[in-house]
Amino acid sequence: MCGIVGFTSDEPAAPVLLRGLKCLEYRGYDSAGIATICNGQLNCGKDVGKLDEVCTNHNLIGLVGNTGIGHVRWATHGGVTMENAHPHCDCKQEIAVVHNGIIDNYEELRAELRSEHCFKSQTDTEIVAHLLEEYVEEGLSLEAAMRKVVRRIRGTYSIAAISVREPGRLVATRKDGPLVVGRDGNRKFIASDALAFMEHTHDVAYVEDGDIVVLDEDIVFTNEDGAAVDRAFKTIDWRWDEPTKQGYDYYMMKEITETPDAIRCALEQDKDLILDMAMNILRAKQVVFTACGTSRYAALVGRYLFSRLAGKFCDVIMGSEFHYFSDSVDKNTLVIAISQSGETADVIQGVKKARENGATIFSMINMIGSSIARMSDRSIYLNCGPEIGVAATKSFMSQLAILYLLAFTMANRMDEGIQKVRDVCDTIEGVIETNGLRVERIAGLTKHNNSCYYIARGINFAIAAEGALKLKEISYIHAEGMPAGELKHGTLALIEKGTPVVVICPKDYTFEETLANAAETKARGAFVIGVSEENHAMFDEWIEIHATEEIFYPLVTVVPLQLLAYYSAVARGNDPDRPRNLAKSVTVK
Repeated sequence: MCGIVGFTSDEPAAPVLLRGLKCLEYRGYDSAGIATICNGQLNCGKDVGKLDEVCTNHNLIGLVGNTGIGHVRWATHGGVTMENAHPHCDCKQEIAVVHNGIIDNYEELRAELRSEHCFKSQTDTEIVAHLLEEYVEEGLSLEAAMRKVVRRIRGTYSIAAISVREPGRLVATRKDGPLVVGRDGNRKFIASDALAFMEHTHDVAYVEDGDIVVLDEDIVFTNEDGAAVDRAFKTIDWRWDEPTKQGYDYYMMKEITETPDAIRCALEQDKDLILDMAMNILRAKQVVFTACGTSRYAALVGRYLFSRLAGKFCDVIMGSEFHYFSDSVDKNTLVIAISQSGETADVIQGVKKARENGATIFSMINMIGSSIARMSDRSIYLNCGPEIGVAATKSFMSQLAILYLLAFTMANRMDEGIQKVRDVCDTIEGVIETNGLRVERIAGLTKHNNSCYYIARGINFAIAAEGALKLKEISYIHAEGMPAGELKHGTLALIEKGTPVVVICPKDYTFEETLANAAETKARGAFVIGVSEENHAMFDEWIEIHATEEIFYPLVTVVPLQLLAYYSAVARGNDPDRPRNLAKSVTVK
């Protein structure tokens, strides 16, 4: 889970690389670095820390050269050290490499190369630099050397490399990792995410598995055998200035406030496509959602909606486990993959297996042209624009909006569903306005607690789990979300005096039963935080929501839970945009 960027032109590369990496810091931020080529010399600067710190400490903006590569890292192999930061170089400091992914057989290759090469890091990536070195020393071009390297390495990867022997040229390849090329006249770009160069161009082409792409005077794609392949350029309709904080302290708060507009944009879909997908879901003998993290909780809400509105039962299997169920997936199965990035490695693995077994693949994603989109028979885009905060907020709401749209369409009520979801957007805006200061105060009261529990019933069970996920990933408070009825089956033993329990109990058919479960925790000394239209005597603190139809409560209840996580993180001195040990686009298994 790292971000890579490359650039070649007749202008200084360092400023372009650094601006691109700034847009990719959501993919990793424990270390950063860039390498450029000038006058037959490789210039490299890297270190641990966030990009701005590394840039200042090593004057990265001053690295001269018109061709270069850059990297922001989320550590997998090797600790967070300067030596393990990217780019990695060969023994002669002539070749530099950046890499996203995992090379499975790196230990075997390292053992083979150790006698002839000096290794400076503990990473799997450095293997690539030394393999390229060996083949270049044999007289091969960087492109030909890369082709031989990919025949020797196993795993998932996106790789970009430069060499002083071929100034002005950049060579890259991928297997199960994101990689996109951009062009603007004589300016050529490559990156893990098109956001890295949206400031300069919207003209992009996607690198496919096994491609070797060369960027110099032109952009040439070839396959593993060296034969030319055609990769069409397309236009991405995103504004490059969208990924800015626009006056907010953190992206996460900005993106929470953008939620109503994100939902409205998500509803702007091709109605014929939605109808086609809805009919296929209804006809399918077996429907399975696969997703990870926040997207899986969206899928759980979707399962409820499909059942409640259209009488269609579906299963939800987390992405990392889905391929273990492949024996039950066949041509009669319709798989709905949900992924904000469209590059989630665990989801991709399961989708590939399902495709091999003949399943139909539908997907809900935010990144146009992403790997999952290209593997799908039908794709719906979230249309929520760039989301920079690692903790998904507005993209989750966009996923829910599309699930509501599909469910209502399956019930032959598409237009009604669109209007009702739009109406809920006004309610969400009211909830955000009502609860800002109140939730901030509650976060101050609970910031020193080490555990927190979220309970709910019915459709809001998934929201309890999502609220807990948000709290733990950015505040580092242990949190657990569960159906309220499950408390008695183990978790109640953990409730003691002062333990925060967030009770999601809107005034629907679950209200009284959920309150009864809250009373069980209160009897054990819990500090009860109610999320409801009514300030019940059971609550020690109350987060107010506004009334809506029962099936729409997830859209209303989740927003104050996002705010609670945000303010808890800030109260504890954490950066909510960049939680430790996590990255937004999970491109490794």
